[in-house]
This record gives sequence, structure tokens and C-alpha cells, in this order.
Amino acid sequence: MLTRHDNETLTRTDQGTPMGDVMRRYWVPALLASELPDPDCPPVRVRLLGEQLVAFRDTQGKIGLLSEFCPHRRTSLFFGRNEEGGLRCVYHGWKFDVSGQCLDMMNEPANSDYPSKIKTTSYPVVEMGELIWAYLGPAENEPPHPKFEWTQVPDDQRLVSKNWQECNWLQGLEGGIDTAHAPILHRRISENTDRPGISISTDLIKAEAARVDVDRTDYGYRYAGIRSLGDRGELIRSYHWVMPFHQFRPLQFGYYGQDPRELIAGHIWVPMDDENCMVYNWVYNYGGTPLTQADRDEEIRLGRGPGEVLPDFRTKRNRSNDWMIDREVQRTETFTGIEGINTQDQAIQESMGPILDRTNENLAASDMAIVIARRMLLEAAGTVADGGDPPGVGDSYYNVRAIDAIVPNDSDWKEELDDRMYGH
Repeated sequence: MLTRHDNETLTRTDQGTPMGDVMRRYWVPALLASELPDPDCPPVRVRLLGEQLVAFRDTQGKIGLLSEFCPHRRTSLFFGRNEEGGLRCVYHGWKFDVSGQCLDMMNEPANSDYPSKIKTTSYPVVEMGELIWAYLGPAENEPPHPKFEWTQVPDDQRLVSKNWQECNWLQGLEGGIDTAHAPILHRRISENTDRPGISISTDLIKAEAARVDVDRTDYGYRYAGIRSLGDRGELIRSYHWVMPFHQFRPLQFGYYGQDPRELIAGHIWVPMDDENCMVYNWVYNYGGTPLTQADRDEEIRLGRGPGEVLPDFRTKRNRSNDWMIDREVQRTETFTGIEGINTQDQAIQESMGPILDRTNENLAASDMAIVIARRMLLEAAGTVADGGDPPGVGDSYYNVRAIDAIVPNDSDWKEELDDRMYGH
């Protein structure tokens, strides 16, 4: 249970808020690179940490991320003309380059030096891993680029998508780092179904309830759900949380009892504002082989395929239609009756309301990872307020990996899996 003050601190991310100041110390996904496919293509609105921005790719292919509103009369630059090295406002013709510098004013004398004196808000960006990342914090504190292993593999070894989630970012993160819910929320209840879900014949379902162990690091923490398999040993599902909003989870054993594969997946819950977040989803093969068509088709089964995500990145299954729950399917085939594992997560997280009131919770031992994450985020807010650096602004997270494994009883999972939880 949190105090009301701590809940406010963790969930509010606008400029000038404690958590907003923390978020602005990291590279933040702003949009998919595919949303700006070509030089001089149409600009795109971006809502990020409560700020209304516009992104564009100029004639040379450079990317700009500017305040959405022209500094002249505050007209939206989303309607601007992307032409000849800049974005031109259609109201009075003021034109800005990717740095925010005004290049030209169609309503001013040709020999005026006024354009050189006008610069709108702009943020540094980097294109990496099929995403465009932005840094919204103090220039002197800009961290190294986000070179996660999944951003560095060839494109055919990686799949990236995004979807709009209508709730506070922390609800998404806490769902992602909660290993205890997976074999409950996501299980099938019958073997006579091909609907997405964890087979009841898998070790994840048959094992005992998980105990959670958390190992703090300088980037966040690594943690494990440890489930007894009796004489066979212990099933370890090991994860990473990278500050402030990255989750890494293993896919080696698969949800349906498939043979282990060198796949790792995860999510990034990026605040759009306090009541909405954009979830960036990724999966990659770290073994050097391309993703198969079956791997890519799995996106559809998980609930974020092309037919499930609307043009504005909201999902077809949403709060307005109760995520299309099918009570007959819930009775006979899957535990929830909601189609798609990620859709099940989204339904639960959105059902809590726009911002969860954590003063009414009753936490248990299985919530340890959530409790520690909250504590670390609150500590980070205090550190940044005092002029220090929060965890995870270095490069120690670059090679983190999440792994499924069975280890001998009474062994230390950290010792057993240390080499496999970090790439080389």
C-alpha cells in the first residue's frame, strides 16, 4: 500500500513533477521509425510526457521533434508543409528546421534578420531499433544512446510494434514485472483449443506457485519467479527491469510447450500523459537467425497484429466493448475469455481506471518486484531532485537478456544463470 502522496509522485509525469524530471533523464521512445517513412513525408503528432509535439523527416532524412505549436500565433505545425529542409507553418509561412531554428518568414521583409532570432522548442532524437527515441531532459545530462541488444540486431531478427493503452504508465509497468499472474491470467483451461494462452500441460502451469527473488543492479534490477518442479528442480523465469519503464521477459520455452528458442521479448510503457501510455512491444532473436513467419504471426495471436490495432494505435478490443470478452470461451477454453495474451494484460490494467488508487491495495509476498520497483522509482525522484543521477543512465543495460531455465534444487539462480542473463 502506498500513501496518496507517493502514488501521486509515481504517476504524474508532466514537466516539473518529480517523476517527470526522472523520465526526462532517459531516452524515451517517441514513435515508430515507419511513421516517418520518407524525406518530406507528412509530419506526425506525438504526445510525450504530457507535451504536445510534432515529428518530421526533412529533405535530407534528418528527424525533427518540435513543439507542436508555432511560436508565432500557436497554430499546430501538424498541418505544416514539410518542404525543402524544414517544416513550414501554413498560417503565416514561418519555417523551422529540425533544430527548431526559424529559417524563413513569408510575412516579413526579405532582408529581415528576425527569423534568426526565433527558435522553437526542439528535442534531440536518435533512430535505433526501428524506433525514434527522444531526450527531453537537460542537455548537460544527456545519457548514452539506448543501444539495447535488441536495437542492434539486423532488422530481420527483430519485430517492433506499438499500441495505445488508456491508463497510467505505472499500471502497465507493474503488470509487466508481475510474474505471478502469467500462469493464471494467461492460461488455457482446455487442451481442445487453439486460442492464445499457456497450455495446461506446460511446466509453468504445473509447477508450484512462484516465490519472487529480486537482485538490484545499477540499471534497475533482475528478478526471477522461482517455481518448484519437485525432484526435477526449479523452473526459473528470469526477467530484467531497466529504469524507468523497460521490461525484458523470456520466450525460450514458449507458451504452448514449444522447443526452446533464442527469443527474448519485452515492452516499454511510455507516458503520453498521466492517463494514457504508448506501449512499445518488441521481440528479437539473439542467436543470429531471422525471425520466422510463425514468429511474426504470433503478434496477431498476442493481440497486437495489423487487424487488432487501429490507425491511431488504439486496439480494436478496448474498454468501450469490454475487450470483447466471450463468456462461453471463458467457461470452456481460456481463463479470461479475452482473445490475445497482451489484450488480456491491457484489459486488466485499463480496468483499474485511468490512475490506480494504490492506497486501497493489499499486497502479498508475490508482489515483491512491484514493491521494490516503486521504492526505487521514489528513490530516483529524490536523487534527481537533489541534483544526482538516477539508475540506468549509463550503458550497463546494453546486453541484458531474460532467460527461462530449470536449475537444480537448492541452487542459486543468480549463479546458475548469470552468464546467460547477459550477452557478450
